[in-house]
Amino acid sequence: MSGIGTGYDVTPTTYSPEGRIFQVEYAARSVENSSTAIGIRVSDGVIFGVEKKIISKMLVKGSNRRVGSVGDHIGASIAGLTADGRRIIKQANSEAKSYKDLTSEAIPLNVLVDRISSFVQMHTLYASIRPFGCAVMFGSYNEKDGAQLFLVEPSGVSFGYYGCAIGKAKQSAKTEIEKLNLSELTCREAIKQVAKIIYTIHDESKDKEMELEMSWICKESGGKHELVPDDLIAEAEQFAKDNTVSTNILNFDNI
Repeated sequence: MSGIGTGYDVTPTTYSPEGRIFQVEYAARSVENSSTAIGIRVSDGVIFGVEKKIISKMLVKGSNRRVGSVGDHIGASIAGLTADGRRIIKQANSEAKSYKDLTSEAIPLNVLVDRISSFVQMHTLYASIRPFGCAVMFGSYNEKDGAQLFLVEPSGVSFGYYGCAIGKAKQSAKTEIEKLNLSELTCREAIKQVAKIIYTIHDESKDKEMELEMSWICKESGGKHELVPDDLIAEAEQFAKDNTVSTNILNFDNI
């Protein structure tokens, strides 16, 4: 019975006989059921791309964003429960402010990720709180450290990545990312590639309509996290649609 969590999933403080913590696994499942988010680290910065499902035609475009900023020098992207992700970003901003008040310098990304990982992991230790049902990618760029990309998982584990995907179609997205020569791509080139990946993994026959949300932090943005300009997104979307269509035709011919 323990294999399905019966009796061992009431609180995150209880281990099953197999050594599993089911509430943490449930939190990870909420990330796996979410729309896909992608982050890639290239030669001159970091690009975030998010597949944001349009759940109602009455929604205002650009509302309920799944990307956010920590100060102006770190970007973040969420998969899973968006509200939980915003809480983590709020905590990250609090940590960044505390560090700057103490040292008069902007917090380095690796220091911020260590603190946020501890904050997330703390929510797996007490019966009175639940684990966060989201994963958050953090990215930064400066002349000293170059581009950096990290992922914090619901368990509190964090990893550094060259390219990362989280959400429902993460495996397909990772396969596409691995085909890219990230060290030679620029951010402007990477925008098109991220858009192409998002459109490739989006199944129009099964999934709801989506809005492509993209942000970058790079040399061109002056090391500040900003939304990608609308004209670049429109150009990237057209590139993605053209290349996705041609790929589908090729596969059909091969059949």
